[in-house]
Amino acid sequence: MKHIFAALAVLACTTASAGLCESGRHQSPIDIGVTSRQALPALEFNYLNAPLKLADDGHTVRVRFGKGSTLQIGKERYTLQQFHFHTPGGDKIAGENFPMAAHLLHKSQSGQLLAVVVLFRTGQENPLLKRLMPLIPARADGDHSHPDVAVNASTLLPATLSYFRYAGSVTAAPCTEGVEWIVMKQPLQLSADQLTHYRQRFADNARGVQPLHQRTVLESQ
Repeated sequence: MKHIFAALAVLACTTASAGLCESGRHQSPIDIGVTSRQALPALEFNYLNAPLKLADDGHTVRVRFGKGSTLQIGKERYTLQQFHFHTPGGDKIAGENFPMAAHLLHKSQSGQLLAVVVLFRTGQENPLLKRLMPLIPARADGDHSHPDVAVNASTLLPATLSYFRYAGSVTAAPCTEGVEWIVMKQPLQLSADQLTHYRQRFADNARGVQPLHQRTVLESQ
């Protein structure tokens, strides 16, 4: 399944192509408008400190994780695989376009893929981005390990863990469907300087919003 996770991190298909990118009805990202508010399971994050392993993959900075960091949702447990960033944010909330998003990618033991999306607004400097940016490799040449630098993905989580959930897809060709999407309702912040610096390094890599096609977006209470 590694190729599917890699596909989530690359530039979305923007030219006409056959297959699900055009014909799929459960595509990501979306503009979250009307929702069904329900008593959804709590998100139980158990993210551990891990030695930093990051890469410039040609489209974004990607941080990989070994086994250990997990997300429990009801009876299902997902293992964190990696996180990376998109500009702009991709998913919108009530039409609001966010300048950046972090995608935290998970997989369950049964192989179910799940993406946790944390959106950003411009404001105060983001501490994790401040640490990561100077360490981004100069070119796309694979993973770079920093065994003396610890990273914990919990620093990418907002204080309030309410969320939206919908059935979605990989955001790049072949736009495979069957991916669960969790979009956190509370955005984080990054500074305007950080956003400018990131965009000087990486071209915008977010896919445009896709039709909802009568999908129901669930909203936690």
